[in-house]
Amino acid sequence: MSEKFLKPFIPRPDVLDPTPGPPQGFVTKDGMWAAVPCGKKFVIIHNGQQVHVSNNYKAARTYISKEMKSIKRSRGPLEKFL
Repeated sequence: MSEKFLKPFIPRPDVLDPTPGPPQGFVTKDGMWAAVPCGKKFVIIHNGQQVHVSNNYKAARTYISKEMKSIKRSRGPLEKFL
């Protein structure tokens, strides 16, 4: 019997990878910020517009968290109702 061994199809091969790379992206809970992979970099999107390009996933997450904190600080208590 000279049957060839066929590898199984795995839809998400990164799940079985022992040394995983960066994830396939990140979206905040409110959906206002997203880090989308673009080649080897991550593009930061806010309200549907590209605002920044980061070199790696960690830098993208850091940028998003800093911007979210600065926006919260700059708002006054009544601005969220207007």
